[in-house]
Amino acid sequence: GLFGVPELSCPEGFQEAQDKALQESEQLVQKACSTPPGPETVMIFDQLSDGLCRVADLADFVKIAHPDFAFREAAEEACRNIGTVVEKLNTDVELCQSLRRLLADEIVMSSLDPETRRVAELFMFDFEISGIHLDEEKRKKAVNLNVRILDLCNEFLTGTHLPNKIDKHVLPEHIRYNFTAEGNYLQVAGLHADCPDDLVREAAYKIFLYPNAEQLSRLEELLASRNSLAQLVGYDTFAHRALQGTMAKNPETVRQFLEKLSDQLSKRTEKDFEMMTKMKMKLNPQNSKLMPWDHPYYSGVLRAERYNIDPGLYCPFFSLGACMEGLNSLFSQLLGISLYAEQTQRGEVWSEDVRKLAVVHETEGLLGYIYCDFFQRPDKPHQDCHFTVRGGRLRENGEYQLPVVVLMLSLPHSTRGAPTLLSPGMMENLFHEMGHAMHSMLGRTRYQHVTGTRCPTDFAEVPSILMEYFANDYRVVNQFARHYKTGQPLPKNMVSRLCESKKVCAAADTQLQVFYAALDQIYHGKHPLKKSTTEILKETQEKFYGLPYVPNTAWQLRFSHLVGYGAKYYSYLMSRAVASMVWKQCFAQDPFDRAMGERYRREMLAHGGGKEPILMVQGMLQKSPSVEDFVDALVSDLDHNFEMFIMDS
Repeated sequence: GLFGVPELSCPEGFQEAQDKALQESEQLVQKACSTPPGPETVMIFDQLSDGLCRVADLADFVKIAHPDFAFREAAEEACRNIGTVVEKLNTDVELCQSLRRLLADEIVMSSLDPETRRVAELFMFDFEISGIHLDEEKRKKAVNLNVRILDLCNEFLTGTHLPNKIDKHVLPEHIRYNFTAEGNYLQVAGLHADCPDDLVREAAYKIFLYPNAEQLSRLEELLASRNSLAQLVGYDTFAHRALQGTMAKNPETVRQFLEKLSDQLSKRTEKDFEMMTKMKMKLNPQNSKLMPWDHPYYSGVLRAERYNIDPGLYCPFFSLGACMEGLNSLFSQLLGISLYAEQTQRGEVWSEDVRKLAVVHETEGLLGYIYCDFFQRPDKPHQDCHFTVRGGRLRENGEYQLPVVVLMLSLPHSTRGAPTLLSPGMMENLFHEMGHAMHSMLGRTRYQHVTGTRCPTDFAEVPSILMEYFANDYRVVNQFARHYKTGQPLPKNMVSRLCESKKVCAAADTQLQVFYAALDQIYHGKHPLKKSTTEILKETQEKFYGLPYVPNTAWQLRFSHLVGYGAKYYSYLMSRAVASMVWKQCFAQDPFDRAMGERYRREMLAHGGGKEPILMVQGMLQKSPSVEDFVDALVSDLDHNFEMFIMDS
């Protein structure tokens, strides 16, 4: 069966696995309600969470990645059913009472260790977010709002990807071939950001981002419903609710962070835009005003012109085998961990090119499993991601339940003449996703509710982004990058050129992220919104970005992150700031420093989400970072490394 789960040897097995989980959950609910307050209460709650998550998390992965439609459909159904049960449990008054009795018992609470206390509080937070403390009528309203929000999220997400159609005669004949024809119409399915023809990018931008009335009303209803739910359960705004327990803690800190970062970036961003404008004048003298559809294209042109970084020059040095060796060697030196390929049983994997790795520590033994689903196949989603399939936890019998994760990438297959070769971007993504996997393997908490990457969003990206710093360091790359034919190492100046090229227009790229994060905060801030979502977009773009808003466009209707990262889009910037500080302070001097690797494991990875994120950062940096520290870390990353620069020149 899939992942070694015997029931899942066929799609119908999902029903069986789900029934089994629901039966167990009923028994555990009764047990929780009859157990006197104590550490066992938290243990039972965690068992309950584990039983449901083991089916839901696995189904979450299968529903998007399995090549067989019947499996995908069965998994989708299991997700929906378990989701409904979780909603019900989160509003089960009797179940909540058993936890409340524990939290109210000061003597018992003071005898619990910090992790158990935190997990009890997190379970309580889940209840409160669902409106458990409200009277029956309001509680029903909260459940209905939750259901409506889920539907709106799915509808909005679908709408963000739908192409827009336009009468083909509207576009000049010489650019029509760039778009898919459908009778008399052309379909525009994206921004064509890399197309060298300015007119194609302009047309794609104006057509793809043309406002769709249905999508607009979905977004408005989604934002209003989120706000109603947050206020119903006692928060000022949805952002206040979403940021509870995060590193930032509240919307005020996020606003401060984004505004200070924007101020620090503004001069550099202006310079970046000037460089892009000059490049546009050179290539297109008739129309040299820089527009939003120009930014991604001309920053790429500048990068390529200044540093010859054609991926084709790099790929031969980054065979998949070499990159995996590099990761193995890095983990072994830093953490005493090795990756071993393991034989899979029949029916355990969903595609024959999936590889299973055992993660083994030199003294602690087997820590868990990583299934590597690395290659392109039809119908496979194109995003690179990490899935928890089973969380780690200490079982009742004293054994540790080993974590199981999947890393999904979209790498090309090997050919007869060459192994799978990665571009520098693919190699960096592999390191990034492996950072998540190591967090899952080493976040060996007692409770699966806070295992591995089950931690606040603005902390969850720190381990993965930190791995990007390793992937861009010559000392690390030099250990594994070898030409697959000749065995020749990747020359040092090629690595430094690649690193320096990433800093070209990086201020403008960061500024764009600040604009998206600020927009997300305003949308999830005080309601009713003062203006329409499009007017807010225009205002925020002028304040936080600098390139003009284009009339009759509504970029926010394509902002798919509003679904999964509502009020938390800033997380990526804040995680990058922390990763940058950890890299500079702890690993820049020696990326293989075992003592630092152990400190990193002990202070940041070992706790999963079982400790407050800012305390983990303090433990690692041995000081409490301020908003200014975060901003300085991001801005100092933009500086060119002149020693390298001069050496290469």
